[in-house]
Amino acid sequence: MKHVFITGIGTEVGKTVASAIVTEALQADYFKPIQAGDLENSDTHKVERLVSNSVTKFHPNAYALKTPMSPHAAAEIDQVQIKAEEVKRPTTTNDYLVIEGAGGLLVPINSTQTIADLMQKEDKIIVVSRHYLGSINHTLLTIEALKSRGLTCAGIIFSGEEHPATESIIEEMAQVPILGRIDQEPYFDENVVREYAEIFREKLKNL
Repeated sequence: MKHVFITGIGTEVGKTVASAIVTEALQADYFKPIQAGDLENSDTHKVERLVSNSVTKFHPNAYALKTPMSPHAAAEIDQVQIKAEEVKRPTTTNDYLVIEGAGGLLVPINSTQTIADLMQKEDKIIVVSRHYLGSINHTLLTIEALKSRGLTCAGIIFSGEEHPATESIIEEMAQVPILGRIDQEPYFDENVVREYAEIFREKLKNL
């Protein structure tokens, strides 16, 4: 089974929509290890609404925290301690498991561990990048941080409004595959996600 881990260069960069598209494209199972806040409308709920195939299973969070904060702070409020080694990936018969991180790569989950500590060397790690002032730096830093930990970026997905100058320099300097882009759509529903899944499917299956 292949594990596809989706991380972002920060918060609100389109990671959950990207996760839904990748899940639909691969008809993968979906797992969000840590959810902080918005438990009634969590990322798992959102992805479930966007995915339309009949194969995908949605696995419960390892940690479901009440406060919309960085996981380490939300866990402290809930009086629980998150430990990366205690996050058990779900057992599944599916060929693929999509794992969605929380925020960016170095978001702390406790005083010594970050989201990166939830990743494994065999994971196909996809970085979601969105243009804003500083996004080139954040994207390249994310990829460098993956490399420094012996992890491999399998590809970048650009999200939001197209910015050719930003995307071309990231592609040139990062030297990792560009899997495609998710445009700034008026809305995302099952049909839109399914259309993007068709576009992305071949490249994702070749990771």
